[in-house]
Amino acid sequence: MLDTFAARGDATSARTAGEGTVMSQPQQEKRTTRRFSLRLPVSIRFTNGGVHEFSAETRDVSARGVFFYIDKRLSEGSNIEFTLTLPPEITLTESIRVRCKGRVVRVEESPEERVGVGAIIDQYDFVAES
Repeated sequence: MLDTFAARGDATSARTAGEGTVMSQPQQEKRTTRRFSLRLPVSIRFTNGGVHEFSAETRDVSARGVFFYIDKRLSEGSNIEFTLTLPPEITLTESIRVRCKGRVVRVEESPEERVGVGAIIDQYDFVAES
């Protein structure tokens, strides 16, 4: 029965399984594309009473979004621009810089001073090397 719920992806708070054990059911996965655990340098740019630019490092990347760590707190819903460089190991040619426009959809506080930020990619362009 638990396999049926997991396969359907029903979001329920808890079910009893056996002798008084309460198990949480998995929430339905919202991601539609595969994520890749990639630690890539990324330049983040946003406006908040002025233009701010920070360097960061990605935790994972997908075709529709990115998760990175930054030393500055961003608010959910904030519009951001970020540029990352895909290395030859990924592109199978030379490095390719990609400039993206997107928005913050998740902010995770961490015990360290860094903040985890999940952002979706609304638009992207390949940037010519200068």
